[in-house]
Amino acid sequence: MNTLYPKEWLDKSSIGERVAAELRMQIISDRIESGSVISENKIASQFGTSRSPVREALKVLSSDGLIQLERMGAVVIGFSENDIEEMYDIRKMIESFVLERVIESENDDLIKKLRQIIEMMRISVKYQDAEGLTIQDLDFHETIIRTIHHNQIMLLWSKLRPVMECFILLSMRRRFIDKPEDAERIVSNHISIIEAIQNKDRELLTKAIYQNFHTQHMLEKERETK
Repeated sequence: MNTLYPKEWLDKSSIGERVAAELRMQIISDRIESGSVISENKIASQFGTSRSPVREALKVLSSDGLIQLERMGAVVIGFSENDIEEMYDIRKMIESFVLERVIESENDDLIKKLRQIIEMMRISVKYQDAEGLTIQDLDFHETIIRTIHHNQIMLLWSKLRPVMECFILLSMRRRFIDKPEDAERIVSNHISIIEAIQNKDRELLTKAIYQNFHTQHMLEKERETK
């Protein structure tokens, strides 16, 4: 089977998690269109597994809001433009809250970790590694979020991450084909966030947050028109 989700991201995953990751990617990319019926038996056959891991995967996708469970399968709901807007709204609220907390603290260790991620991002840009840049982008933001030790915020982020991961990866892959210079802009946006944290500059932080989300959201909207 020609998969969309990177196999190297699934090394420690259960069969159910592997099925969920690939189906999520296929739904978000519209390879599996909204309104399609997903059969447990058919998916089990495609993935060479039993129905039990498939049921596990479908429950996860239902929790994501991507499908509606039915007897022996599911109907694909997909992600509407409004759903995407709402996802970004929640992410902006999370990160704005977190960064406001972070900027009030001493953050030498955090800044060191973020600069290390930036170096890895630059390598991914150099080699046009969409998968690497996607993971590093998300790890950058998750590293900041973990700094404030807020369990409920972390739960919200963990809920959003699998879906965001798919959108960002699909956009990154498209960018490296159509407009690779945009990847440099993404790295630059993240450097601005580090500078704002280091200098405790709220004005720069507000601008950096806007630039980062504007860039990612615009890339996603462009991907959807392809």
